[in-house]
Amino acid sequence: MDFEWSDQPQKSDEFEHELRQSMERRPAPPNLKRRIMQKRSARRTERRHTTMIWWQRLAASLLVGAVVAGGFGWRQMEERRKGEEAKQQVMTALRITNQVLTNMNRKLAEHDRSDNGK
Repeated sequence: MDFEWSDQPQKSDEFEHELRQSMERRPAPPNLKRRIMQKRSARRTERRHTTMIWWQRLAASLLVGAVVAGGFGWRQMEERRKGEEAKQQVMTALRITNQVLTNMNRKLAEHDRSDNGK
C-alpha cells in the first residue's frame, strides 16, 4: 500500500491556519446588542401572546361549558315545574270528580230512600 505523506503537512498547515482564523478575536458587529435584545423582546412578546391566547381559549371553553350545563339545568327545572303543574291539575280534577261523585251518591241515596218510603 502506498500512502502519500507529502500532502499531509500541507493539510495540517491549512487546518491550523483556519483554526487560528476562527479563534482570532474580532470586534462585534455594530448594533449586535440592540438586535439581540430586540429578538429577545420579540420572542418574549410572542410567548406572552401565545400564552394569553391559550388562556382566552380556556376561558371561552369554560364559558361555553357553563352555558351548556346551565341550559340543561334550566331545561330540567322547567320540565320539573311543568310536571308539578300537571300533577296539581290532576289533583284538582280528582277533587272535583270526587265532589261530583259524592254529590251524585248522596242524591241517589236520597232518591232510593224516597222510593223505599212510598
